[in-house]
This record gives sequence, structure tokens and C-alpha cells, in this order.
Amino acid sequence: MADRLDPVLPGSYLGILGGGQLGRMFTHAAQAMGYKVCVLDPDANSPAGAVAEKHIQADYVDHQALKEMAACCSSVSTEFENVPAQALDELEALGVYVAPRSGGVSVAQNRVAEKKFLATWKAEAGIGPAPHFVIEHATDIDHVAADLYPGILKIARMGYDGKGQITVSNKEQLTAAWQEFGQVPCVLEKRMELDFEVSALVVRGHDDEVLAYPVAQNIHKNGILHTTTVPAPSLKADQEVKIIEAAKAIIRRLDYVGVLCVEFFVLKSGEIVANEIAPRPHNSGHYTQNACVTSQFEQQVRAMARLPLGSTKLIQSTVMLNILGDEWLVDGDRSEPKWHIVLKNHSAKLHLYGKAEPRQARKMGHINFVGNNPSEVDVACAEAIKVLRIQR
Repeated sequence: MADRLDPVLPGSYLGILGGGQLGRMFTHAAQAMGYKVCVLDPDANSPAGAVAEKHIQADYVDHQALKEMAACCSSVSTEFENVPAQALDELEALGVYVAPRSGGVSVAQNRVAEKKFLATWKAEAGIGPAPHFVIEHATDIDHVAADLYPGILKIARMGYDGKGQITVSNKEQLTAAWQEFGQVPCVLEKRMELDFEVSALVVRGHDDEVLAYPVAQNIHKNGILHTTTVPAPSLKADQEVKIIEAAKAIIRRLDYVGVLCVEFFVLKSGEIVANEIAPRPHNSGHYTQNACVTSQFEQQVRAMARLPLGSTKLIQSTVMLNILGDEWLVDGDRSEPKWHIVLKNHSAKLHLYGKAEPRQARKMGHINFVGNNPSEVDVACAEAIKVLRIQR
């Protein structure tokens, strides 16, 4: 293995834990730079495994599979936050450079740990989490403050895209929701007077260089990201500075190498609260593929290969539109969306993930609309939504 300070040069194998769409786009970025990729994923038909040079089909904690990955890969990363921390630790023990390491990933895997981290860090950054209360035992419900209602009960682990969340207005509803979740550890968050949501994408290299992308403004529908707009149209300049500095502080505090996304809520009062941390390239960062000098996926390659980071400069205004399986099922049976009409707009850049089976709410791809000004890309996105008959 190379020294931990030396770069991992093209021609080497890079490893990725997880074979979803983020792993697929990482693989494409790595291959464009001359690397080979090894994917570890239990799914024989994983999107990333289909395009990588090597696919180890096994569980993430399969010791033999991890040894096989360590034998060929100089560096390994993860494409989803719920990868078992023990897999990252085992790879590191086998001599592989792991970026990010398990410590930073573990904080984001558990809402209880995440809220605690954000709360202790609030004093120095000026941005903390929403008011919340941890529910681990039935007796905890009796101690919930009245001003936390109405709130959102969220399971501590494995929740994503709006899953594992229930809105509650009183103690009775909270008790019922916690029982519905199987009485697992949860966090009750106070429902805030939200104005809009944004996300900050930052990347840290092995040498502690930290760069930030322009803050993106997000719209969610049914708990799933619908569109991302950059520059963020509702964000004030001083708010963007504060958010970027906060995200930079978070990535350093976690001793995290790689791409990290921090989601923030901007309240109607103007206050900013930190919502959650995603330890990987993020759906809201897909716009970087066509609108920035360096995409988030190339940055992940650079960081884990110990190369200098690339420019995060925004080249053009952009809107990213998520494409779900619903778009194949508009007429009640499966039919391919009318991409040929969408792509008549020269600003549209289509990215599909290679998933064979469209299902409702399943992320199948995205379209980046890029242009010289925000109104131009807004119109292009609106036209595509009509063509695809997106109803959400």
C-alpha cells in the first residue's frame, strides 16, 4: 500500500461500498479519470455493479468479501450513510485508506447522535438543531415539553426520503406513533415555521483543505427531493456565508475526508437551523455534474485518492429535477417517458440510473437544466414537468 500522504494515481482500483445510483455516478467519474472501480453490494443487479470493473456480490460485513476488496483497492469510500461502521473499520484495519472514516459516518447514521453533535457545536457555529427530545423508553413520553407539539417523530436509524417520520400533535398521538415504529429509539422534533430548505455541499481533502459549493435551495414533495435550484433564489448573501462557514466547521469537526452534505432550514423569522448531515455525495448535489467546474462525484474521487480538490465554481444557473418511477406509470401501465420531447430543450441534461424496474417513489434519474439566468432554467424545468406529467 502507498504511504497515507501519497496520491493514489489513475490506473489503481478505488472501492465503493454500495451499488446504488450514487455509486454508479461515482464509478463513471472515477473511470473518466482513469481509475478502475470495485463495488461491494449484495444486489446482483446493482446500478453501480453493472458498470464497475469488479463487483463483489456479498453482504457489507462479509469478512472474506472485505478482504477481497482490500486486496485490490488502494482506497475505499461509501455511497450511502447506513453502511455498517464495522465494515469501514475492518477495511481500515486491513490497510486500506478509508474516506470518510467510520467516526464521521456513525454520527450521521443515528439521529440521536446527530442531534447531540449539532447541539454541542451550536455555541461556536451559531447554528444548531431544531428543538427536540429523545424518546427511548415509554416513560420518556411523559417528560416531553408541551411546546414541542406539534412535532415530527423520526426513527433514530434508517430513515430517509420521508420514511420513518410521523407528525404528532399531542401525547396520545406521540404514544401511538412510537408504538407504530416498534418502540425503537426516536427523536421528536418541534415543527418549525419553515420558510424554505437549503443544503450546503462541502468537501475536505486529506490535507484539511475544505471547499464549498454554492448553497442549493430544495423543494420536497411527499418527503422526497423534487427540485434543487442554484443559486438559491430565496437566500440572502449573509445567510449563505453563515451556512457555508457552518458546513465547513462541521466537516472539520467530524475529521471527515470526502464530500458531505448538510441540510438546513431557514425559518420565517430568518433563523437558520441545521436539519441533518448526509455523509456522502447527495441528491441535491447532482446539479454539480453540469453546472460546476468539478462535480461532487469527481470531488469524491479526488478526496479519497488524496489528489488536490477541484474548483467548486458555478458556471451556469441550474435546476435539478428528480425523476421517479411514477413517470413511467402515469397511464396505469409501464411506458417510457417522452425523453425525445424533453430533450428538445437544449438546456436539459438527462441522467438515468440504469434501474430495470420503475416503482412509485423510486429514484430513477434526474435532469439538470442549465442556462445563463435563473428564469431561463425555471421555464425549461416547468416545461419538462408538463411533458412528463409530474403530479407530485
